[in-house]
Amino acid sequence: MPKDVGQEPVEYAECHILHIDMDAFYVSVELLDHPHLRGVPVVVGSPSGRSVVLSASYEARRFGVRSAMPMAVAMRQCPTAVILPPHHDRYAEVSGQVMGIFRSVTPEVEQLSVDEAFLDVAGSLRRLGSPREIGEQVRAEIHSTLGITASVGAATTKFVAKIASTRAKPDGLLLIPGDRTVAYLHTLPVSALWGVGAKTQEVLARIGIRTVEDVALTPVPTLRRLLGAAGEHVHHLAWGRDPRRVVVSRPEKSIGAEETFSRDVEDSDVLRRELLRLAHRTAARLRASGHRAGTVALKLRYEDFSTLTRSKKLDEPVDNANALYRAATALLAGLGDRPMAVRLIGLRAESLETGGDGSTQLTIDRQDDNWRLAERVLDDVNRKFGDAGVMPAGLLARARPQASPRGPGGGLPAAAEDERTRTPHGARDGDRPQRPGPPGASPRGPVQDDHDPRR
Repeated sequence: MPKDVGQEPVEYAECHILHIDMDAFYVSVELLDHPHLRGVPVVVGSPSGRSVVLSASYEARRFGVRSAMPMAVAMRQCPTAVILPPHHDRYAEVSGQVMGIFRSVTPEVEQLSVDEAFLDVAGSLRRLGSPREIGEQVRAEIHSTLGITASVGAATTKFVAKIASTRAKPDGLLLIPGDRTVAYLHTLPVSALWGVGAKTQEVLARIGIRTVEDVALTPVPTLRRLLGAAGEHVHHLAWGRDPRRVVVSRPEKSIGAEETFSRDVEDSDVLRRELLRLAHRTAARLRASGHRAGTVALKLRYEDFSTLTRSKKLDEPVDNANALYRAATALLAGLGDRPMAVRLIGLRAESLETGGDGSTQLTIDRQDDNWRLAERVLDDVNRKFGDAGVMPAGLLARARPQASPRGPGGGLPAAAEDERTRTPHGARDGDRPQRPGPPGASPRGPVQDDHDPRR
């Protein structure tokens, strides 16, 4: 509720950047429909093939289960876990309600994913109170209205607010005052810095850099020599410098999908067939969202988990599967002989622009228009009869795998993951295989910590 704080100074007014992240979002939404599973280990994902964990409850995490972990490993580590299939439409519905709560607090909302966002509450302080009070109000509203929990980080910058929300999990709030930010950051391991992954940690460790403080005290030329252009970036972060503002209108970056095969694939025909499936899935989502793609990207992950991506700029933006498929298969052919079998293949539509109404540059060849019209009819049919109602003829022969057993190298897709609006710092709490949140010591001392130790 709004409150009148008069002209009194607002406590910690400089900490007006909030990062709010739902706790184990996919699992939390599933528990709304399966309340009898509260308190037991729950994993969201498919138990078949080589699929991965999409989200794990905190009870499952105590057994070492983590997002992006192969499901087979998760089931070995926690054999008593209940496996629930994902329901992305349900997650999108709850996400819309969460974002509505955020926007009732401030219009300055930068949504990063279905379950997290940055809020700039500077304009709401006089009306709603201090950043701490606003964060607690949002958490209470989400819990009372939706029945799920959220963690909040409050700080002077986006980078530090993100760190704070990660340390507040689950179901907590952590505020890091401006004048104590540097001291707090310097207690953390170097992995807390954005852009510092396992390989970068190894490079820094070779010269004894293991903490954020070590980075801060290392000359910038040395960091540049070690890390290239990223060296100056991590040095700024080590001193709490992050000039980025909350961006209210964030255009979609990409729409796509990928598949992990049940067995590693060497057969190019199998890869092309899967690209056709992914192209139709991606094109349907482009049309549904009103976007067209100016670039198509291909992603391959080999059996040794090495990953490569290639992209191709299109002559004009498209929203039909035929154009996406042609571009993706051209990229695949351009790779030449592959060094090893393929574990995962993905197709992504990038350089998105609005106006996916089918209006494009007129050409003499009506082939693309014919494809576009046919696919829009397919959209209508599948909306009425289900997504498997109509499919390309090239996929029909493989629609029932039990009728066509394969030898090695002819694997079938085991698990799918949609890629929608991914951003570099949009990592969720255990709900997608993104960069993990930075580990570190318990926030104590001068830092304001409302973390609930009972969890």
